[in-house]
Amino acid sequence: MPEPRQGGFRRLRRRATPAMDGQPPTSTTLRNAKIAALPVAYAARRAGGVRRRAMGQPARQVELDIQARTAQHMFEVLGELKGCATKIGQMLALYELALPPELGAPYQAALSQLQDSTPAMLPAAVDKAMAASLGPDWRELFLDFDPRATAAASVGQVHRARWADGRSVAVKLMYPGARESVRSDLAQIRRLAPLATVFMPDADARAVAEAFANLIDDELDYEKEAETQRAFAVAYADDPDFVVPAVVHQQGDVLVSEWLDGIPLQRVIDSGDPAERSRVGLLLIRFLMSSFDRTGLLYTDPHPGNIRIMRDGRLGIVDYGACSPVPAGFTTVAGDLGDAGLNGDRDQLEAALRKHEFVHSDRDFDIEAFDALIEPIRTLFTQHTFHLTTPWLRKQVLRVTAPRLTNVSRQLTTRPEYTPIGRTILAAAGVLCQLGTQGAVRDELLVHQPELAAAVQRFHLGEGLAGAVRAEAEPFATATPGFATVTPLRRR
Repeated sequence: MPEPRQGGFRRLRRRATPAMDGQPPTSTTLRNAKIAALPVAYAARRAGGVRRRAMGQPARQVELDIQARTAQHMFEVLGELKGCATKIGQMLALYELALPPELGAPYQAALSQLQDSTPAMLPAAVDKAMAASLGPDWRELFLDFDPRATAAASVGQVHRARWADGRSVAVKLMYPGARESVRSDLAQIRRLAPLATVFMPDADARAVAEAFANLIDDELDYEKEAETQRAFAVAYADDPDFVVPAVVHQQGDVLVSEWLDGIPLQRVIDSGDPAERSRVGLLLIRFLMSSFDRTGLLYTDPHPGNIRIMRDGRLGIVDYGACSPVPAGFTTVAGDLGDAGLNGDRDQLEAALRKHEFVHSDRDFDIEAFDALIEPIRTLFTQHTFHLTTPWLRKQVLRVTAPRLTNVSRQLTTRPEYTPIGRTILAAAGVLCQLGTQGAVRDELLVHQPELAAAVQRFHLGEGLAGAVRAEAEPFATATPGFATVTPLRRR
């Protein structure tokens, strides 16, 4: 039986790689040239498509072929470069949802390949990298160590081993040169940041790009990741719903954690029954929201590779490199916006958006269009149960990203410190909708957001906007008749 996938790492498919030892190219010139080749090649394919249509080939066939070739090229380049390029590729998976299914399919397949198959370092390179962090006698720390990588991801790979005390462990090893490669990629992202103003002209693109770059850069610090993982392990010790593996050892570019056996989340997405998929989706929301209170941190990377379903039904959560402090005052901001959106009129909603700097004070704003844009989100918070599906998410992504100059999304901005929240929402939404999560979504979202919960309660009671003075409310789950109490979600 194949070994299970561990953490944000994916089971390897052995394949040839241009690098003889399996390491990604680190030359800045080479990496930049490969990334720059993506849009150039796409433009060439589009030009060739015009000629093919002129020669009588069906336009639909030509378009599908262009999309498939572009997707494969993307996979090959980003998969070879790894590092930040792979991180960007993983995030692009959500935007595949904005395409019609027949056009999005090749991108989905290629991005899935990107996440599932990155080349591994050969044993000699592994030995050298382990020695660089743990010393020449590093094997003495282990009873057994498998030199073949069990899985690989953007900046490193994982090996299964047995620690000196007999515990089964996951050994996370950073690729040599990965830190330099990622930082080179981040420098390019910073230079390209002004292009983002095409989509959000009023946003401080440089500041947001800097915040995003800092998020990725944090994932290169295994010492910080170990400290964060220890904090989560303490916060969720003996929890009935979640398992966080203990940190066994950390030194240099090596992080050793207890191994978690369980069912990969992707398998549940692909073949789980609807009840189990919904149970897991609701548990994922519970984990993300409860981490606010328990750790003061956002878990910003909830993609399937980081989540396992344990034999007792609990979720095993691994990979704590992408965690950020909850922005100060976030619950108050969420409460104010929710109150205005649910209980206020359009003038009050616009005032709340301007107050919290989502709209510049000196810019015009189409509040009527924005009010229509958020109606699906309003519905999510006013219904006791909700069904999150990929078609629903695709529709929302299309509405927000529609390339029209009049799209109200272009009039919005955001504070850079909210970048981790955006990353968490986007990643979680993709997973929850792939699961087809159905149930008391609202209750799970609100139980750790008391001010937003109070706004929803006032909506159902017909009390209107709280204004400057907020009414004291009991906990959301029990305050209002008909609202579901949040209870353990055990496997049936």
